Amino acid sequence: MASRAQRLPASARRAQLIDVGRAVFARRGYEGASVEEIAEMAKVSKPVIYEHFGGKEGLYAVIVDREMEYVVRRISEAIAQGSARERVEQGTLAFLTYVKDHPDGFAVLAHDTPITSARGGMSSLLNELAERVGHIFLTSFKAAGYEPKVAPIYAHALVGMVTFVGQWWRGVRKPPVEEVAAHISSLVWKGLRHLPKRPEIVSKQRK
Repeated sequence: MASRAQRLPASARRAQLIDVGRAVFARRGYEGASVEEIAEMAKVSKPVIYEHFGGKEGLYAVIVDREMEYVVRRISEAIAQGSARERVEQGTLAFLTYVKDHPDGFAVLAHDTPITSARGGMSSLLNELAERVGHIFLTSFKAAGYEPKVAPIYAHALVGMVTFVGQWWRGVRKPPVEEVAAHISSLVWKGLRHLPKRPEIVSKQRK
């Protein structure tokens, strides 16, 4: 049983529970985490968690929303200026830097989410990030004479690629994220530079 908690102001207690909850959800996932474990680690009674968040799902939702808001803001700031290539590089590096500096937050977003959750965790994050970077592709596609309506395909492809590389990197922690970002950005940019106007499946062309 948790020992009696030191009395903290409501805002400080809420911040503490968010920090503890983030660590537990990162390690256990939503389904594996329990209010009992979070309360024990925070040295509070379970009713304190219910008082602040209404339960495990409420605490989880707050943590996911905060992580998503933070990473989307970081990437949005990174891609706000520069050439199309520079924005791809800066956005990729910003996301990978988040993975490095906030491993628990990224782990929470990368875990499976409860079906009843209002936010979709990583899948929702991917959609939001893709929408943010979509204008990079849209502008570039228009300038190059490509069909703008296919730009979301490439925006989602880029975000998905960076996400899965980030999940891999989180396990190995090497090479440095700057080097990883350079490789991803080069792959993306070289592909875009030589993109055909109307891509087709090669095997269909041979038949």
